[in-house]
Amino acid sequence: MKRIWTAAITAAALLLGGCAGGADEGTGTAQPSAGGPSYPVTVGSLTLEKRPERIVSLSPTATEMLFALDAGPQVTAVDDQSTYPAEAPRTDLSSFKPNAEAVAAKNPDLVVVSDDLDKIVAQLTALKIPVFHAPAAKSLDDTYTQIGQLGALTGHPGEATALTGRMRADITAIVQGVPKRAKPLTYYYELDPTLYSVTSKTFIGSLLSPLGLTSVADAADPDGAKGGYPQLSQEALVGADPALIFLADTKCCKQSAATVQARKGWSGISAVRTGRIVAIDDDIASRWGPRVVDLVRTAADAVADVPA
Repeated sequence: MKRIWTAAITAAALLLGGCAGGADEGTGTAQPSAGGPSYPVTVGSLTLEKRPERIVSLSPTATEMLFALDAGPQVTAVDDQSTYPAEAPRTDLSSFKPNAEAVAAKNPDLVVVSDDLDKIVAQLTALKIPVFHAPAAKSLDDTYTQIGQLGALTGHPGEATALTGRMRADITAIVQGVPKRAKPLTYYYELDPTLYSVTSKTFIGSLLSPLGLTSVADAADPDGAKGGYPQLSQEALVGADPALIFLADTKCCKQSAATVQARKGWSGISAVRTGRIVAIDDDIASRWGPRVVDLVRTAADAVADVPA
């Protein structure tokens, strides 16, 4: 159920304005001097007078970004869903049901959230706690922007530039290495066994499209009314006959190539018949941080395995 709720929250966020809104509306970032970071630093409506040294992250993606930026030593607490990296100071703080008092008890000088659930931004702001709202990305550019913003806020602008540079170079190399095809391959990307999926217009879709892939879920949400996360019927999925199946529910729902192959009525699907069922780590599949490179690489390897 948490999986479905997460998809619903993401879809709702996209419908309400996507990743451009929130407490950090706007992408303006104060530029540090050539000699290193300087304060105050302003990102959107948030201004920090000095470098934060007690950061609380209520976003698994933000946690990954902060540690990739070498800001890990400044992070004193992360939410219960922040499973990566292993050294992140994981606590029982919830990002699904955030508690302002529990967060305040950590004495943070910066809190990072991805969702403004239960109006947590306003609650923390009322307690004079700086909050940076970093909502779900809709494109890689959004990911790069967020990394840059977090780099500026935490005093690591150079590390942010280097990180996004590496990500851009890696993804470009991966995409260029994929064999070109006259016709795109179709795929089904499974969020959970009830057949919720993603369209080509979602963040995941934007990662897979450059690899020559098209989602079979596109027909189920042609106008985007479902936020890009429609629930498919088995009949429609079987009829669409995807060449590849990506499973983003291997941890939450214990799905695998074996469980998919055992589903009644699925034996005729090309991806099942040829064994092209790709298991993806749920965490990597649901976050928009530095490890999207791993997701693109996994998908590219699967595409390369299909005869042109």
